[in-house]
Amino acid sequence: QVQLVESGGGLVQPGGSLRLVCTASGSTFSIWRMGWYRQAPGKQRELVAVITSGGSSNYVDSVKGRFTISMDSAKNTVYLQMNSLRPEDTAVYYCNAKRTSSSPNSWGRGTQVTVSS
Repeated sequence: QVQLVESGGGLVQPGGSLRLVCTASGSTFSIWRMGWYRQAPGKQRELVAVITSGGSSNYVDSVKGRFTISMDSAKNTVYLQMNSLRPEDTAVYYCNAKRTSSSPNSWGRGTQVTVSS
């Protein structure tokens, strides 16, 4: 079982930046992939960005060029640098981890990101 703890959310004005941090603990041996999902009120949870231990990453189209995901495998920590934030980025952001491609998802409790003037 992998436990995930997120930090770094908050309130920011449009055009601002935030950095989300998620650290895994517990059965963290050979985590294959970590990443971030988000869920806005009344909407389904969507993938924002994921990265594998090998360094391959994927982003949802709406954040490409604005968000950057990175992972420190030695620290079992994943980061999401969010720049040029927009009101439509407002959501609860959830950290996700998978030990293998077929293993169940592990989820953090979420951190609120609000982009508003």
